Amino acid sequence: MPLTFHASASNLYYLIFYYLELIRRFSVIKQDIVNRVAARMDITKVKAETVVESVFNSLKSALRHKERIELRGFGVFVVKPRKSGVGRNPRTGEEVAIPPGNTIRFKPGKEIRADKIAPETVD
Repeated sequence: MPLTFHASASNLYYLIFYYLELIRRFSVIKQDIVNRVAARMDITKVKAETVVESVFNSLKSALRHKERIELRGFGVFVVKPRKSGVGRNPRTGEEVAIPPGNTIRFKPGKEIRADKIAPETVD
């Protein structure tokens, strides 16, 4: 049976709220990580944000220097070369040369592969 909505302000508000809640549940932003670190370590959010920023900056720096990052139990980040190619401008259809560059690849560890993740019981 199809889902139907009557165009009233309250139904529209509910639909938007529901959609935003779905996005929040299935994605994690940096502030969520900061909040979790603060809660688990029993520190202020300001200190937790400093810690999270420091970790992210260390990861970015290592990747800029093309270093391999291995986080046991989580996964591996590696910088790999990307070949040059030909793409298309979606508006005009015109061919555009894509220069060679680098890309970041992530390979999940055994514990976090999609088929191995158990529902989280403690947040």
